[in-house]
Amino acid sequence: MIQTVVKRDGRIVGFNEEKIIAAIRKAMLRTEEGEDTQLILQIADRIAMRGKSQMTVEDIQDLVELELMKSARKDVAKIYIQYRNQRSIARKAKTRDMFLEIINIKSNDVTRENANMNADTPAGMMMKFASETTKPFVDDYLLSDEVRDAVKKNYLHIHDKDYYPTKSLTCVQHPLDHVLESGYMAGHGESRPAKRIETASVMACISMETAQNEMHGGQAIPAFDFYLAPYVRMTFIEEVKTLEELNGADYSHLYEIPLDDYLTKELTGLEGEARMIQHAINKTVGRVHQAMEAFIHNMNTIHSRGGNQVVFSSINYGTDTSAEGRCVIREILHSTYEGVGSGVTAIFPIQIWKKKRGVSYLPTDPNYDLYRMACRVSAKRFFPNFLNLDATYNQDPDWRADDPKRYLHEVATMGCRTRVFENRFGPKTSIGRGNISFSTINIVKLAIECMGIAGKEQRIAAFFAKLDAMLELTARQLHDRFEFQRTAYAKQFPLLMHSLWIGCEKLDPNDTIESVINQGTLGIGFIGLAECLVALIGKHHGESSEAQELGFKIVSYMRQRINDFSEQYQHNYSVLATPAEGLSGRFTRGDQKEFGKIPGVTDREYYTNSNHVPVYYKCSARHKAEIEAPYHEMTRGGHIFYVEIDGDATHNPEAVMNIVDMMDALNIGYGSVNHTRIRCMDCGYETANSISECPHCHSMNLDRLQRITGYLVGTTERWNKAKLAELNDRVLHDTDYLPFQE
Repeated sequence: MIQTVVKRDGRIVGFNEEKIIAAIRKAMLRTEEGEDTQLILQIADRIAMRGKSQMTVEDIQDLVELELMKSARKDVAKIYIQYRNQRSIARKAKTRDMFLEIINIKSNDVTRENANMNADTPAGMMMKFASETTKPFVDDYLLSDEVRDAVKKNYLHIHDKDYYPTKSLTCVQHPLDHVLESGYMAGHGESRPAKRIETASVMACISMETAQNEMHGGQAIPAFDFYLAPYVRMTFIEEVKTLEELNGADYSHLYEIPLDDYLTKELTGLEGEARMIQHAINKTVGRVHQAMEAFIHNMNTIHSRGGNQVVFSSINYGTDTSAEGRCVIREILHSTYEGVGSGVTAIFPIQIWKKKRGVSYLPTDPNYDLYRMACRVSAKRFFPNFLNLDATYNQDPDWRADDPKRYLHEVATMGCRTRVFENRFGPKTSIGRGNISFSTINIVKLAIECMGIAGKEQRIAAFFAKLDAMLELTARQLHDRFEFQRTAYAKQFPLLMHSLWIGCEKLDPNDTIESVINQGTLGIGFIGLAECLVALIGKHHGESSEAQELGFKIVSYMRQRINDFSEQYQHNYSVLATPAEGLSGRFTRGDQKEFGKIPGVTDREYYTNSNHVPVYYKCSARHKAEIEAPYHEMTRGGHIFYVEIDGDATHNPEAVMNIVDMMDALNIGYGSVNHTRIRCMDCGYETANSISECPHCHSMNLDRLQRITGYLVGTTERWNKAKLAELNDRVLHDTDYLPFQE
């Protein structure tokens, strides 16, 4: 007697005789003789009683075929067999059609899911084949029924679901000093410790490239200036030793001579040791500049992930005030300003200036000159972005200005926005830590489902009830994924779990990573706060103080519940202002299909990213900042603030400085400035002016250089339809306000 059935996806369910009855009836109704109820029941009973205790769906269908063939209704058997074949073909056809679209490099939301990935190359195609066939496996075998249903019904999105079976983690902030001082073994080779700036630069690239192949998210260096500074001095010493060989003299007393800065100067008029020192400085600066050029060039050309995608890389810097650290900062800024190749803007690494009062912000600060330079570079090249170490939630009481390792107590970020700092299970730091995995809730759909409730209070209460249930489900899903990830072995991540992740030195190759990965974070994200508010009360937070109050209440509630989950599951849960790319359109399409086009809610191709004021809403930069600022403290898993400014910012660094002043005054954690940049796709010429033809090569093949969710993309051809629609809707923000700086 049949008791349980093994479904095609591997799940085991109870036997249901009614499904056999329904299938035979459907086949009979397509014949001339029609339905024979008695025969249907006889066949169903016979199969149920004579079958094995557990059978597969296919085996049961085989028995139905045999029973029909033995009966007088051969016509029904024929229809039933045809139906089975058609269903089998249909299941395969879905995969076939998707594969053909990839093969034919069709531009769609599958092939343009990630604008940093060229899905048209052989390696890119292979990645998409693997990605799209892995996701159904995750649905069928690794998710609970409740989570699978939430994903299917458009309530929840599991980020990097295709990487789920690999047990990989999302991202990490590299403790580069470990790598540079000790070297490392990773995969098929090993590296000796660095001894000069050129080697340190290359090892920084290789560290991020190698880790990128072990993880599904981004790679960052949290203190680029501090880590590379010692190798500037080593390079200076090399140059002094070269002079010793040339002159046959002993200059060893100059090796560690105090230097105020590394600035190139003419040797004319200098004599004796002063001439020797300046010559060594000039040579050192030249080598540091070449090393920084090489670093940027490598980060834009070295492929990872099967040769398809450059490393999603970020570097944080700005607070090392030593002569050597300042040299690193100055030359990375010089190289960024100059551009790569024929002078084009470098896409990676995403650069982040760490702004700190007393260090790198005010006119009296030692790195103020470099801060002004950073603003000038950002005005031309979009980077660096600006991380506000003075924001109340970005401060650490253990930070001291005289601490040579103060960077250990400075928050660092991934360029797109991911933030890791607070830690329930170890030191409060960004270094050696990252996000483990994250998932995003469609709060817009939850709000739409409450729109039919007449009373505002009752409508909002119903929304919070739905939100609470979805938060519970998402926290449980992330915990389940963590439980799966922790069973991975250290040897599966030869660099990450040997040299990078905090606590990894305790692990042997055959140990699981369980004991160390809880230092990371589990992120619960959200998308479309603006559309959610319109659905609930008719206006978004940019146009209504009531909506702003409700929006902050929603995100504050998420933060409160996530603190509860941290206690319940003993993890570092955090709220993430999701950097939605492919997701911004995917959620919207699903809701449009179910609810139609609701004005202000589902009537565009995308939902607004996280807690941002809608890109199409015309307002001043100050108003946008005042609305978005309060959410940064609530979204400690990551956040970002943008301003769109008009015209050529290249010669107006003060405009960028005013934005940073505003961030400082409003307690904004992380932000940047968008401006106009047109690029010729044939010769690489760039300009801030509006042109229809390249003045250099006369090509008409022009494109806009713009951020998509926090990073730059070389061509908008790789953007999906939803993000292109968002780009076209972006309006400029009026920056006509007084500087905020005190």
